[in-house]
Amino acid sequence: MSTKWRLLETGPAPGDWNMAVDEALLLHHARGETPPTVRFYTWSPPAVSIGYFQDAAREVDLEACQKQGITVVRRLTGGRAILHDREVTYSLVAAEDGSPVSGTVLESYLKISRGLLQGLRKLGVPAGINEADAARRATPACFQAPARYELVVGERKLVGSAQARKHGCVLQHGSIPLLLDADRLFTVLNFSDAGERRRLLADFKNGVVSLNEAGGRSYSYAEVVMALADGLAGVLGVELEKGKLTPQEVITAQRLVREKYGRDQWNRKTVPRRLV
Repeated sequence: MSTKWRLLETGPAPGDWNMAVDEALLLHHARGETPPTVRFYTWSPPAVSIGYFQDAAREVDLEACQKQGITVVRRLTGGRAILHDREVTYSLVAAEDGSPVSGTVLESYLKISRGLLQGLRKLGVPAGINEADAARRATPACFQAPARYELVVGERKLVGSAQARKHGCVLQHGSIPLLLDADRLFTVLNFSDAGERRRLLADFKNGVVSLNEAGGRSYSYAEVVMALADGLAGVLGVELEKGKLTPQEVITAQRLVREKYGRDQWNRKTVPRRLV
């Protein structure tokens, strides 16, 4: 008998709300109040999310974002800056131990990637899983090169994901671009000079791919959500039941917007990097 998980499709929302909901899912699951959850959503207005350890003022052109109506939000997870616009975003929350995604960070990352891969293949996308660590050039942009177990088409990165572990739970979320606007992304990131911007933009365009380009056709948000949900359920051996945010999760997310994700103290703070 398969384990029942909750499936949420919450549609478009601002960046502060999207990140607050992901953390609320983690907090309430950690308390034993909600089942493991897979969530799909998108972003409106477009937003740049920065990794937990990034310095927003150093790596993002905040003035350019404001002029273009692009908000900036810090994620609970690590990684680099992503422009969220025409995409499908997924998040997954489950127990760190004793769940289908248990194991080390890389082990759980691989399990989730296999589920997403199954979904992409249902869409006819010739994707695969990158097995090697890629050398990354110094740039604030995510998607610059695929990390181990990220999803690629050929050698071009298709899905960018990040994971955090708190309160005995795994939170992983990731971006699947339907279309990519690399030029727009590189107008809102900071670089040392125009030459560096041009060089890294060219590298970026050669190293990433959108879903529509990879599959050779236009995909709707709804069909991508359905395929990815089916792929995750099949590979993880769970049954996804459609659900809604609980009233308590909504209250927690609202509080997190007020106290955290909607505030400059969180989004623009400088976070000391861990020693490794």
